[in-house]
Amino acid sequence: VHPNVSQGCQGGCATCSDYNGCLSCKPRLFFVLERIGMKQIGVCLSSCPSGYYGTRYPDINKCAKCKADCDTCFTRNFCTKCKSGFYLYSGKCLEKCPDGLEANNHTMECTSIVHCETSEWSPWSPCMKKGKTCGFKRGNEVRVKEIIQHPSARGNPCPAITESRKCIVQRKRCQKEGKGKKNREEKRKKSNKDESKETRQESKGRAARRQNRDQRENNSKTQPKKRKAPNKEQDLAPADTAH
Repeated sequence: VHPNVSQGCQGGCATCSDYNGCLSCKPRLFFVLERIGMKQIGVCLSSCPSGYYGTRYPDINKCAKCKADCDTCFTRNFCTKCKSGFYLYSGKCLEKCPDGLEANNHTMECTSIVHCETSEWSPWSPCMKKGKTCGFKRGNEVRVKEIIQHPSARGNPCPAITESRKCIVQRKRCQKEGKGKKNREEKRKKSNKDESKETRQESKGRAARRQNRDQRENNSKTQPKKRKAPNKEQDLAPADTAH
């Protein structure tokens, strides 16, 4: 071993030197050179830093640098995130998205253009005026659509989703809410009163019928039984024969 190479290193290094830092790493760690001024220092990391990608070899695992426009990459030719001012598309960083795609400034990617989609028109609403369906002759009725898919920045915008047209109805008077409520309350009370009256009459009728039935039963028990009248023809028959 060279006199400047040490075996008792810190920070995951297998071998190191005082001047160049890590020279080799412990198993499963990645070796990367970090520049400090004019000097490069070797370090051992569990994962590669931003702008680098990891490669594993039998003798050493290294961090290699991504392309200049890549912020992170899977390999040198496949970026996973671009630096500011570039848009990611199929592993490449582009300044301008291809035709048929648009730049998404939120994700910094080239995405498909999305057009607006809406549902079919709803049925026309009842003819109304100032929120009421009575007390007028001419009003308006409305129908609407629902937005199913909002458009992207370069997509076709949504059309009008509300339509209104004039309408004519048979004029009718509006029933006042207070009066209507009062009438309903009076009808309910009258109905309950009629039901109570009918119930009382039925109860009285049943009581009277029960009283009459009991009276007849008592009379039949107290009155003596009537004797049978004699048969006149039978009584006179012997006398006629003797004569």
